[in-house]
Amino acid sequence: MKTVVTAKLKLNTTPEQFKALRTTQLAYRDSLNYVSQYAFANGKLSNAIRLQDATYEEIRLRFHLPSQMACSVPRQVGASYKALWTKVKNNAAHRKAGLTKKRFKGLDQAPTFLSPTLTYQYKKDYTFKKEQHVSLLTLDGRIVVPYTGYDKHVALIQRGAEIGASKLWYDKPKKQFYLLVSLEMEMADPTPETHKQVVGVDVGMRYLAVTATMQGDCTFHADPSIVARSHHSARLRKRLQKKGTRSATRRLVAISGRERRLKANCNHVVSKRIVKQYPQSLIGLEHLTDIREQTKRRKGKQASAKQRKANRTFSKWAFSELHSMIAYKALLHRSMAIKVDANYTSQACPKCGHTCKENRPHKGLLFVCQNCQYTLHADLVGARNIAMRTLLIRQDWRGTGLLSVRPDVSDDEAKAARLKRYAELRWSSDTTPSPRLSP
Repeated sequence: MKTVVTAKLKLNTTPEQFKALRTTQLAYRDSLNYVSQYAFANGKLSNAIRLQDATYEEIRLRFHLPSQMACSVPRQVGASYKALWTKVKNNAAHRKAGLTKKRFKGLDQAPTFLSPTLTYQYKKDYTFKKEQHVSLLTLDGRIVVPYTGYDKHVALIQRGAEIGASKLWYDKPKKQFYLLVSLEMEMADPTPETHKQVVGVDVGMRYLAVTATMQGDCTFHADPSIVARSHHSARLRKRLQKKGTRSATRRLVAISGRERRLKANCNHVVSKRIVKQYPQSLIGLEHLTDIREQTKRRKGKQASAKQRKANRTFSKWAFSELHSMIAYKALLHRSMAIKVDANYTSQACPKCGHTCKENRPHKGLLFVCQNCQYTLHADLVGARNIAMRTLLIRQDWRGTGLLSVRPDVSDDEAKAARLKRYAELRWSSDTTPSPRLSP
């Protein structure tokens, strides 16, 4: 199987090369906004081929982009509109089902592209040269720029790794260009024999990640200062936005991205610790798609200041980013991450299977089963339930030779069948295989 990593290469440009790259970036961004306005005016068009046929000549004449870049612009705009249309349809389904009352407003006006990051196609817009040099296409032709980067990534590029598209990113505070190159690596195909250990990972706010194995081992990953600093950033932004002066606006620009980088760094650290602790493992993660719409919260005048603060906190943490980091780092450590259903992982008793909201009083950190009085840390209960579901998938994988969590039936029937099987799982301190989990 193959996995993709991103190599971050620092470009050591001369003043003339810097100006050429910056001019190309701004022209690319202006062309994105032009095509976005055209797509919006023509029925919010998302078909990349139709957009290219209608705007290609104008992009070449008005913005002087090279031919390949003029083809990349409509594709990027079309992909953005497709993603927005998907959100519109999902939002309509959620509103019909009563999961939310809010209407998605992402297509009420034409999307605006603010970032000047541009996309380069390998062997068309950029190529690698000898002695750590790269040839980049600009409005004034090609330039050859020396680069530096992580030694392992540079070695992959020089040894003929499969190279894909890249992005030219500009770090405005440092006034530095970086080339973000996607590299495809060939990895050994996973098998049940090479992934013998099973790990469940439960994510949350109090503890960013809690891991549990079928042998009873567990680990809590927490950093209270991260949440406190996130709350401080929210209060600071609120005060600056309320002030509204030019100096406040400049300050907002200066601190923009700080919280995002803080959370990304924390997710990197936690994901690295997990995959290094459990090599050659099958790591189970919760499927949290659309979790915000499915979670009922108090809003508006009925919600207290504490509840509104909690809503803001839960909506801002990048759980999807943490999952994606665990997934790609697991492959690099000869492990693999899979998604399991998140239904009732924090409400189901791993001992007797009794499931109800009262098992977790006030949604706190203590889990008390109302049937058998089994008591444990609530996040650890969630991690153990995920581990058991992952073990069940591994047993099916071993028996059938196919790694799949979806039976060959419709989605609703498939989910009902999976939840019925999950309800039969029981946790035991005995590490020998259970008859319930045998294929």
